[in-house]
Amino acid sequence: MFKWPLLDRFSRVHHLVPVIIYVPVIVVLFVLGVTRMGWLEIVACIAGGYVFWTLFEYWLHRLVFHFEPEQGIGARLHWIIHGVHHDHPNDPKRLVMPPAVSLPLAALMYGLFVLVLGTPAAWMFMSAFLASYLVYDELHYYLHHGRPKTRIGRKFRELHMRHHFQDDRIMYGISAPWWDNVFGTAYRRRADERRRRREAAQD
Repeated sequence: MFKWPLLDRFSRVHHLVPVIIYVPVIVVLFVLGVTRMGWLEIVACIAGGYVFWTLFEYWLHRLVFHFEPEQGIGARLHWIIHGVHHDHPNDPKRLVMPPAVSLPLAALMYGLFVLVLGTPAAWMFMSAFLASYLVYDELHYYLHHGRPKTRIGRKFRELHMRHHFQDDRIMYGISAPWWDNVFGTAYRRRADERRRRREAAQD
């Protein structure tokens, strides 16, 4: 992806690297929060961190990853950020967010949470946010390289593969595909069938 091998190396990452980096951080933040908060606050912060992550994931994917300038530096930047994943969807080293991107983003979000929530609430909120991010990253890897055996796992994989191979304007939610129903980007089987029939009739 880059002319310089060192820079290219930073853009590729094993899917367990985020787990190694963030699990200790999640544990420390959780312990700091749980020893200073009541159970109602803890539950509220965990639920809030999870919901906030799922919304963040959806809109980051939809607005940032799929903002596609046609030429110039913007087009190159889009390809580096997300286009390469759509061109090579099964490259195992490009399925989770590289730490060079995720660490500054996590630091920015932590600062925002401290500013808005204060501590210790920000610690618990951030631990849930990061845990939800890890679920997203590992789930994304699994949907590309695993073979889900449960009904819900197969459904998640089907919806994400539709985003890749059918229409990249739908199914932006990976770990929380229900947001696509809320925001009008869900896969509609009947609408898809009608579209296919129209295309077949035109041929």
